[in-house]
Amino acid sequence: MRIAVCPGSFDPVTYGHLDIIRRSALLFDKVVVVVMTNASKAPMFTKEERMDLLRRVTSGLSNVEVDSYGGLLAEYTRTRGADVIVKGLRALSDFEYEFQMALTNRKLYPNAETVFLTTTAEHMYLSSSLVKQVAELGGDISGFVPACIEKDILRKVERIDKV
Repeated sequence: MRIAVCPGSFDPVTYGHLDIIRRSALLFDKVVVVVMTNASKAPMFTKEERMDLLRRVTSGLSNVEVDSYGGLLAEYTRTRGADVIVKGLRALSDFEYEFQMALTNRKLYPNAETVFLTTTAEHMYLSSSLVKQVAELGGDISGFVPACIEKDILRKVERIDKV
C-alpha cells in the first residue's frame, strides 16, 4: 500500500490545497493530510478547526484521512509508515524553500520521497494568506474556498473585527 503524507498549515484550506489533495488521492492508496504546527505563523484557526475544515472538504475522498502533528515531518512520515511526502507548488518562488525541506526530510528519513505537484493554473495565485486578507477586507471569497467552509471563514473574520 502506497501511503502519502500531504502536510501544510491549511489556515484555511483553499481550492489550491484541495486540488493537490484530490490529485494525490488519485495517485496513492492512502493520503494523510496533516495539519502541521508552524511556530513562525500565528494561525487564524485553531488546529482542531483546521482539521474540521479539512475533513469537511475531503469527505467525498474515501482514501483521505486528516491528522495533525507538531514535530518533524520526517518523523511523522516514518511513524505513519508513509513512503511519500506530497508538496504543492504554486510558483517558482515556492520551489527553493520546498526543495531545501525535501532534502532535509530525505536526510532525516531516507525511505520517503518528496513528490512535488504543481497546482492547476486557475489556482496558482491562491494562498491561505490571500483568502484571509480578502475576507478581512470584505471581499468575495467564494471562488477561493469550498462553499461548505466559506461561512466558517467569514465568521472568524467577524470575530476578529469585534475584538
